[in-house]
Amino acid sequence: MAEPTWKRYLSDYNEGLGLVYERFVLNDFLLALGEEYGFESVLEAPLFGMAGVSGINSVALAQAGAEVTLVDDHAERLAAVERIWGELALPARFVHHAGWEQLPFADQSFDLVWNWAALWHISDGSPEGAQVPEFLLRELVRVSGRVVFVAMPNRAQVGYLMRKYLLERDFVDYVDEGWADIGRVRRALEGAGLRIVREGVLDVPPWPDTVMPASEVLKRLGIKSRKLEGQFSGDSWQWSTMAYYLGEQPDLYDRVMRYAWLDRAPIPWRIKAVWAHHRYVVGVKEG
Repeated sequence: MAEPTWKRYLSDYNEGLGLVYERFVLNDFLLALGEEYGFESVLEAPLFGMAGVSGINSVALAQAGAEVTLVDDHAERLAAVERIWGELALPARFVHHAGWEQLPFADQSFDLVWNWAALWHISDGSPEGAQVPEFLLRELVRVSGRVVFVAMPNRAQVGYLMRKYLLERDFVDYVDEGWADIGRVRRALEGAGLRIVREGVLDVPPWPDTVMPASEVLKRLGIKSRKLEGQFSGDSWQWSTMAYYLGEQPDLYDRVMRYAWLDRAPIPWRIKAVWAHHRYVVGVKEG
């Protein structure tokens, strides 16, 4: 059995342009949300959802002064995430917890409770397992004192369909695709008493979301061109969010976000949804 791809990125921080772009867009969104609501305490549970380096989705919030708690059900991954945060010299609380049906925190413990593309990883696809993400969503609402934010991959966008039907047909065997339905997520959160105040799309770069390096896409499409492959590999094709966080590439944000014209375009999000890589909902606690 092949080693999970997340293990590679615990030491190899070269994530690729698409992932670095995704993180920067997410950072901007989280920081704007923080300015709107004010977050002193943040819970990310589960921490695993995005490809690339695990556990660094909440770094921007920690850098902004929030107290961050990260929860994972995989002890080896969590230990590596704690090491990575040590490299960044950022404080956080790391909690190993295996039962997503109930989180080990008191009611209203955190200002923001959130996760990114995590729900479909915690269901085993069985009728019983498929209910676990719904139980978790209820728990996210319970332990939040203010805001809940959840995002999932957009099943309707071109790259997703390419991945599912052409490039990596078996990936749906390892996730519960039903939980990529943001409408289902919204209904579960509303059923738990959350008032949805915003929904939309994030991560809308001018390339499809195939969740694999461009060089691998070319290979799987049967396109053999040394010139094209050279453009997406080698020492010149290095993209690392960690290098930006560590101050090694301070210009990385500007270089990457020049591609953000679709994300920033003042057009209705439902039009962007044709191409957007992720859908999201934001809700607030009543009372």
